[in-house]
Amino acid sequence: MDAVLLIISFVVILAGSELFTNGIEWFGHKLELGEGAIGSVLAAIGTALPETMVPLIAILFGGGMAASEIGIGAILGAPFMLATLAMFVTGAAVWLMRGRRTSGTTLAVDTGVINHDMAYFALAYSIAIGAAFLPVEFEWPRRFVALVLLAIYGHHVWGHLQADAAEHEGLEPLRFHRLDRGAPQHPAAPRLAIVSVQVVFALACIIGGAWAFVDAIRDLTASPAVNGTLIALLVAPIATELPETLNSVLWVRRGKDTLAMGNITGAMVFQSAIPVSIALVFAPALWTVVGGGVAFASAAITLAATALIFGSTYIRHRLDASLLLVGGALYLGYMLLVLATLAGVTF
Repeated sequence: MDAVLLIISFVVILAGSELFTNGIEWFGHKLELGEGAIGSVLAAIGTALPETMVPLIAILFGGGMAASEIGIGAILGAPFMLATLAMFVTGAAVWLMRGRRTSGTTLAVDTGVINHDMAYFALAYSIAIGAAFLPVEFEWPRRFVALVLLAIYGHHVWGHLQADAAEHEGLEPLRFHRLDRGAPQHPAAPRLAIVSVQVVFALACIIGGAWAFVDAIRDLTASPAVNGTLIALLVAPIATELPETLNSVLWVRRGKDTLAMGNITGAMVFQSAIPVSIALVFAPALWTVVGGGVAFASAAITLAATALIFGSTYIRHRLDASLLLVGGALYLGYMLLVLATLAGVTF
């Protein structure tokens, strides 16, 4: 039964992602926003909601040390999964579709948008991880860091909103256009109201599907034959990152590479600022490297992946799918580290 629920929830997330990518493009078109604002802000925030809810509920409403520790692990896991596994899947999708793409294995991205995201991510995440090295009793400095992170994210969003509007080439008809009976030229020009309905409905599918996916995995861990810690560290986080990953694959298939990459890089900026701020304000004593070596090792790998993948992009002003595949190797390395730790190997 749990396996069936996994399949059903995945299909729901996939359907929601399809509706969301189509709806959010129309939403940006109606508001005359640029690709950076659509992919790195609107899409990123929308698809980051499932994994953001996990630490929010765990820290604010979970009660007890164990729940807060789960929240901290989820906060660290989100940027890690985006920088490694989501990048790898997107790069693999580009590689597999290279024959039907005009740019081949090179992603036709606006490097200005991507570099903007990664500069803010590197700044925010470095500050966030730096706060974990403060003495445990320094709670107020950690709360001040939370304010700094919120300011950084606000400035990041403002920068994208100031960009010129996108051309929105190849905009497909709104999936819900048949429900828009009042549109004078439907499906060519759906009203903002029906576009908003589709976006909200898609988000509900994504969030609901992600929660069902996580619940199914959680039930699987009840089996004595399954290692619950291994599932929690390596498998469960994949569920909450499915929306960003699936959205990016769908956009890559349509040749909209800036939206595809912006969805991931924008979510990375969001995850480095908003959930971390929640932890720094409501669970400051737990945001520390003391006793959290394996968990915070993921942060080092995240920064390494960012430097390896986007350092070249910043210098060469181009991004190739082969660079994104590096994320898979780094994820595999971390998986081996977790397995070794669970086996009792000390480093």
